[in-house]
Amino acid sequence: MNQPIRRLSFVVALLFASLLVSTTLIQFVWAKELNARPDNRRTLLSSYARERGQILVGDTAIAKSVPASNEYKWLRTYPQGTAYAHVTGYYSFYGAGGGLEQAENGLLSGSSDKLAFRRVSDLFTGRKTTGASLELTIDAAVQQAAIKALDGRKGAAVALNPSTGEILAMVSNPTYNPSPLSGHDLAKVDAAYKGLNGNANKPLVNRAIGGDLYPPGSTFKIVTAAAALSSGRFAPDTVLPGPAELDLPQTTVGLPNFGDRSCGPDDRTTFLRAMATSCNSAFGYLGLELGADALRDQAAKFGVGDQISIPMRVTPSSVPAELNQPQLAQSAVGQYDVRVTPLQVAMFSAGVANRGIVMKPHLVRSVLSSDLSVIERAEPEELSEAVSPEVAAQLTEMMEAVVEDGSGEPAQIDGVRVAGKTGTAETDRVSRAHAWFTGFAPANDPQIAVAVVVENGGDPDSEARGGGAVGGPIAKAMIEAGLKK
Repeated sequence: MNQPIRRLSFVVALLFASLLVSTTLIQFVWAKELNARPDNRRTLLSSYARERGQILVGDTAIAKSVPASNEYKWLRTYPQGTAYAHVTGYYSFYGAGGGLEQAENGLLSGSSDKLAFRRVSDLFTGRKTTGASLELTIDAAVQQAAIKALDGRKGAAVALNPSTGEILAMVSNPTYNPSPLSGHDLAKVDAAYKGLNGNANKPLVNRAIGGDLYPPGSTFKIVTAAAALSSGRFAPDTVLPGPAELDLPQTTVGLPNFGDRSCGPDDRTTFLRAMATSCNSAFGYLGLELGADALRDQAAKFGVGDQISIPMRVTPSSVPAELNQPQLAQSAVGQYDVRVTPLQVAMFSAGVANRGIVMKPHLVRSVLSSDLSVIERAEPEELSEAVSPEVAAQLTEMMEAVVEDGSGEPAQIDGVRVAGKTGTAETDRVSRAHAWFTGFAPANDPQIAVAVVVENGGDPDSEARGGGAVGGPIAKAMIEAGLKK
């Protein structure tokens, strides 16, 4: 064979080898990555060829797929409109976005490894493969009560079953309608997404579990009280200093009470009354006595700082790592740089309600096949022990006093013992404070724990605009719905 032919043969062989290598890389090595590309039209169209699983609240589908007479085969619909937008998220030609549509895309699309056996079984039986459905822990009555009571105000509301961690309600305002994002007219889908994404009020953000987070204000006094009682140095009847303003070390700026009032005769009050009246100076004093490490450790026992998925990822709440003395006193009353999600605040109350045990919150009760048989069922899981049962009982007594004869009176329910804590969290010198309420009921047999925040809905200088007055009635409506009152 002459040299030119040998060279040509080598080039041809090299081309064949390159073809084999590239085919192998595309079909085996890069296949998963290529299939996952958001611009892979073939993969996206193939995902529409299979019916996507439903998302169910009770027997009601809040997300389902209906047949479509075009190349997409199926259209994703959201019959409840805006009511569950942050729970479901949306599913469009561009993929899943937010909520369970994104967090549990594998199960809903039928591609999850958990469904591998079913896919094999479908091949042999000739059964059409569909995605799995999700049965949620949401209580429709509590969800609707939260939506109605929030009345479109910016903020969020969460309800939990204290003994199981089941999420009974999760509402975030402003909300949006997922249906325009799931249509087949891509120009309209693009326009809808750009409008929502560019909205200054951030309707796509689930404020219940994420976003910029909130200062908790006086709802954080549950944590400070838990640390104080757990130390063994304080009891509900311990007398504490409660001046109109607590002098703070290292600064000329003090920590004032609402209305610049003393919390009791001779500037003194009991621990229980300090909780009931939300006395800043007494709790600032407790923070200074306990120290930053004790405050952070107690917060961590309630789940602050934990990476939690419900299965959507929850942004971790936080207490600053470094605190000087004035910052420590402010943090003890839920100010300075303490930041929380409403879900985390609901976990404060749920932990107290459940005799000190914080259960891991979850949103999916069971995974169902196309015939609604159970594939997988969630089991209650302990997250942490926040306090002892004895301390939990003391905290319950103190939180009952908040509602019976304190700042949380608007949350009272006839014939029901309600335990709660109010909060009016200042944000800056210009904006109104955030109005908070968290609590649980019945106090003697807890069945529901709630947390509510109304952004810029409170005023630290007005009792009529405090956390109890604004957040209390919302929490009351949710509790009544949960107890079927």
